[in-house]
Amino acid sequence: MLSLKSSARDSKRYLRIKGVRSAVEEAILEYIGVLGWANAAPVFVSERGNQVVVAVNREALSNVRAALALAKDELTILRVSGTLKGLDK
Repeated sequence: MLSLKSSARDSKRYLRIKGVRSAVEEAILEYIGVLGWANAAPVFVSERGNQVVVAVNREALSNVRAALALAKDELTILRVSGTLKGLDK
C-alpha cells in the first residue's frame, strides 16, 4: 500500500487541555456538532492525570478552541503546538 504524499496529509495541531476526556468530547460536540467533529477529526493522544492531549485538524483549531472556551465544565487550554515534542516545553 502506498503512503500519502506530505502535501495530501492533514496537518494537525496538538492541544494540551486541563480537564477530563468526556468533558472535552461533550464540549466539542455541543458547540460544533457532528459535522464539525468530522471536520476537526479529534484524536485523543494521551491522558495523564487531569490533562488530555488532543490532535485536531489545523483548519478547525479556532472552532475547537471556541468550543472549549464556551464549555460548561472547567476546561483550560494549557498549550497548542504543531508537534507533540513542542507541548512539553
